[in-house]
Amino acid sequence: MSTLTTNIVAGPGGVMTDEVGVVTGELTLASELGADGLARLKVQYLGAGEWYTVTGATVPVTDPVAALHAQAVGILNRPEG
Repeated sequence: MSTLTTNIVAGPGGVMTDEVGVVTGELTLASELGADGLARLKVQYLGAGEWYTVTGATVPVTDPVAALHAQAVGILNRPEG
């Protein structure tokens, strides 16, 4: 499995997760490409241990996970609010 992580600041409305609903503030975003060919986006509060699956963000991919991760950071990182 290949995983990339980047610290982000969630934009207005936060990031919807399957497990706990919306998370806000400073987060770590992880983009994973599993051996099953599925890409998964997960977030955690900065420095926390528990990860949450980003709702609707488990998809089959043929592009490298780096491209997916760069797009996710661009969409979800909103430090200016």
